[in-house]
Amino acid sequence: MASPYDGSGAVDMGEIIRGITTPELETPSAAILSSSQSGKDLFAVKKRQQWAHDDGARCDFQSRPMLAYRTGLFFLAVWKRSVYGKTLSEIKADDAMITKVAGATAALLADVLGYNLAAGGWAVITTPKRRHRQRNFASLVAADLARQLAIPFYEDVALCRSKQRVNATFEMNVCPAEQNIIVFDDFVTTGQTMLAMKRLFQPTGKNLVFIAGINNKA
Repeated sequence: MASPYDGSGAVDMGEIIRGITTPELETPSAAILSSSQSGKDLFAVKKRQQWAHDDGARCDFQSRPMLAYRTGLFFLAVWKRSVYGKTLSEIKADDAMITKVAGATAALLADVLGYNLAAGGWAVITTPKRRHRQRNFASLVAADLARQLAIPFYEDVALCRSKQRVNATFEMNVCPAEQNIIVFDDFVTTGQTMLAMKRLFQPTGKNLVFIAGINNKA
């Protein structure tokens, strides 16, 4: 597929996704059947959903880079949510996906930023760890992305004391010395997490480029 970028650093605005989504809700449990119909133990403890975004969303990794607009900011996305392919939880659990997502993200950034990236003064950060602190997929991808771009990666730049995604407030933990910051997130649905990062960095005067692995909006 032809690249949407002409190599000069200009972005083709081809597909811009507009609109603000509603806050995410927990996926409701299936309708309860009587014990005589289902044969299931109605009092059994239900397994907690693995990941709040895992509502059947998938990605087939067909190249569809885009510039999207969500809740007050623009961000680049390497892929878009699809009907078929790996579920988002499967992607997060697969170590092979770390290098795949980082490589495709690095290629898109190099294409869009061009000589500006080579000029130096860039760093990579990601959004706060909230649900998966030990093996955080977004942090692992961001670290590999920084390695491929040969620029610094700052881990745990922002901290969040709660798990809520809507109207989240972050605290600055480490402020990168570089002027130009690539903010990476693995999946973007409402855009609220990236918006919180934008608000956090506004007083610093840094230049921010937001990029997501998967645009998780149908």
